Amino acid sequence: MYHWKHKGHLMGVFILSLILCAGSLFAQQKILIPMDMTQTDHLKAYGVTYWALSKGWTADWLLNYRGGSFMLPYSEKIVLKCRLEGVAFEVVDAVTAAQIYAEVQDPNSNMDAVRLEKAAKIAVYAPPGFQPWDDAVTLALDYAGIPYDRVWDEEILNDTLYHYDWLHLHHEDFTGQYGKFYAAFHNAPWYIQQVELNEQMARKLGFRKVSEMKKAVVEKIRQYVASGGFMFAMCSATDTYDIAQAAMNVDICDVVYDGDPPDPHAQEKLDFSRTFAFENFKLVMDPYQYEFSNIDIDARTLLATAATDYFTLFEFSAKYDPVPTMLTQCHVNVVRGFLGQTTAFREELIKKSVVILGKREGTNQVKYIHGNFGRGTFTWLGGHDPEDYQHAVGDPPTDLNLHKNSPGYRLILNNVLFPSAKKKKQKT
Repeated sequence: MYHWKHKGHLMGVFILSLILCAGSLFAQQKILIPMDMTQTDHLKAYGVTYWALSKGWTADWLLNYRGGSFMLPYSEKIVLKCRLEGVAFEVVDAVTAAQIYAEVQDPNSNMDAVRLEKAAKIAVYAPPGFQPWDDAVTLALDYAGIPYDRVWDEEILNDTLYHYDWLHLHHEDFTGQYGKFYAAFHNAPWYIQQVELNEQMARKLGFRKVSEMKKAVVEKIRQYVASGGFMFAMCSATDTYDIAQAAMNVDICDVVYDGDPPDPHAQEKLDFSRTFAFENFKLVMDPYQYEFSNIDIDARTLLATAATDYFTLFEFSAKYDPVPTMLTQCHVNVVRGFLGQTTAFREELIKKSVVILGKREGTNQVKYIHGNFGRGTFTWLGGHDPEDYQHAVGDPPTDLNLHKNSPGYRLILNNVLFPSAKKKKQKT
């Protein structure tokens, strides 16, 4: 018969073994954040994943698996974060997790796992203060709880961009024509303030005209992308950026914008070899016309209403084209359209090197594009606000608490996580 001390020692060893065994099994558990129709808050799911990356965890983006789900290591802190944010999640054991990975990485499936390694540092290009309209990306970032810094012309010209992984541009006009709002709003206080703010900054930085300052900013962003930066743009920041690149050595601004007439031969002097996405476009030189060029498919050309305006996301090979696959992850493949100063792009003016991610079926109206420049990338989405079909100057901002499962806002947040992806696909 064992002495009680021996029995106590054996019992202690047994309990310790159980604890270690349970701990080992616990460590093998995973947290699955589904991104299909079962998800209660798609937008905050991106925020939880970004938060986990910022705290030192890694995550796997399961491309095309249940709407592009996220797999994270088990942690009570991540569980608590999901609950606090109202994000649906599932705790899966080691066997189930292995089965999911096997399904995702099956050579016959159009799925894959991409390792997300660290939270990208984000910059949003915006002037001091707010314009009378909101920015869909900052709305998405704020709602998801993803931090970002605002930068403007001075910071960019001082090379601040190299402290960031991802840069967002929205309703900026990089041609120096103040959005071509002159005809409708030149007497409006906000327009007058915008002009004065830009002119003050141009003088401070030693530029004779705002258009010259914007060209210098465009060149700095170009260098940032070439060196490996990720650029995302929406609305007028898309086509005006390329127009400014093509017009780097020519004056396209009329008297009402910069005090002197444009070059009468501006169109012939455009250099399309400099542009990221568009070529052979025609400028709209009339300073009173609310359009920059024929790149944009405006509301009159769109021939659609809020009830009939949809665009389709293209399907890509997750294993061979992981980047466009990441950028198009969604729980639906048909997304409601939305207008903007730049609503969509004419397909015939898009360079062959650019990947079309989404367009209106049966038309030349492209909504969503992606391309490479140097060691970096650019991704451009036409339109202003995915949940406000025709957002006008002065309209109140969109309340994303009412649009937790917005497919259009998901496309924005795909771009936020895209820079976190491991360059070489991770096989688990």
